[in-house]
Amino acid sequence: MRDVVIIEAVRSPIGKRNGGLSSVHPADLLGTIQREAVDRAGIDPAAVEQVIGGCVSQVGSQSFNITRTAWLSAGLPLTTAATTVDTQCGSSQQAMNLAYSLIASGTVDVAMACGVESMSTVPIGSNSSKKLGLGVPIPKTYFSEYEFTSQFEGAERIADRWGISRADTDAFGLRSQQLAAAAWDEGRFDTQIRPIDAPDLDADGNPTGTTHRVLRDEGLRETSTDKLASLKPVAREDGVHTAGNSSQISDGAAALVMTTPEVAAELGVTPIARIVDTCLVGVDPVLMLTGPIDATRRLLGRTGLTIDDIDVFEINEAFASVVLAWQSEVGADPDRVNPNGGAIALGHPLGCTGAFLTTKAVHELIRTDTDRALIAMCCGGGLGTGTIIERV
Repeated sequence: MRDVVIIEAVRSPIGKRNGGLSSVHPADLLGTIQREAVDRAGIDPAAVEQVIGGCVSQVGSQSFNITRTAWLSAGLPLTTAATTVDTQCGSSQQAMNLAYSLIASGTVDVAMACGVESMSTVPIGSNSSKKLGLGVPIPKTYFSEYEFTSQFEGAERIADRWGISRADTDAFGLRSQQLAAAAWDEGRFDTQIRPIDAPDLDADGNPTGTTHRVLRDEGLRETSTDKLASLKPVAREDGVHTAGNSSQISDGAAALVMTTPEVAAELGVTPIARIVDTCLVGVDPVLMLTGPIDATRRLLGRTGLTIDDIDVFEINEAFASVVLAWQSEVGADPDRVNPNGGAIALGHPLGCTGAFLTTKAVHELIRTDTDRALIAMCCGGGLGTGTIIERV
């Protein structure tokens, strides 16, 4: 197996629902970030042999292998192959894991991992809607094997099992907003963002010929403990999760360029991180969202690292209870977890989020001159994605 390194990582700002990025075709959004990643890496785009992209709702404007469509729409070489994967919320992290495997095995020398989701354009669940008339995704045989729960209910059951209160989830939601605001105030995201020029639309939804520039993540909100406490639960009447301590509906794209140390030297580029290990684990599909716990244990067990060897954790804030339960189980230092805020404040553009979190982690290691980061996500259907990276 060959070592695999990251030579560039970049993302768009994360747009809020029906916000600044909602007028951009998702293939154009992803294509802009794909090109930016190659340009920043300083390599000939033809050197990229395969692009693996994540996208969850692959219907309408996100159908027809959007990773390939985006690449071609950006004017990038037609000889580069592309694949779009669906591992639910962990799609672009699994895309990175697959790109890693292609390079480590010697199948390709240079690959890109990326992801996109425009939840404004293609709402979550659109590809399994009964309105399509194409059947339902869950057959009757499933119900004799497992109870079918929603992610909202899974999050509430996690809160029940780990004794997580409404006060705990609200405090975590407030923390996410405060850390994200501080990160933007201090310019911590400046090195990882590629601003997006988005079309202006008239009242009928037609382009006006002008554009507006999206520069910042749009999900940040001024809030307080009192404001969060006033919000109604979203899953159960007495539940602990609200819109203020759960992930936001968002639009965004992110991409990473990967190769081997030897090929990087031949290309004249300097790696910024090495991939230590990756995993995809299956967990209880009823609780559904405990994947980061098992993924973390799998990665630490295989690498021989301890939880204290990790300097930065990026654990997706799908719901506050997911991160709080993970934290309780693995014993991570809370100050190292999502140090610049997470999906509660910045957003969770589904198929983009794994690449987004990894981009955040890479740049945070560089900014703080620290060594290792662990990225993990829960995924619909009971999966967990995990990656450990280290500075080189």
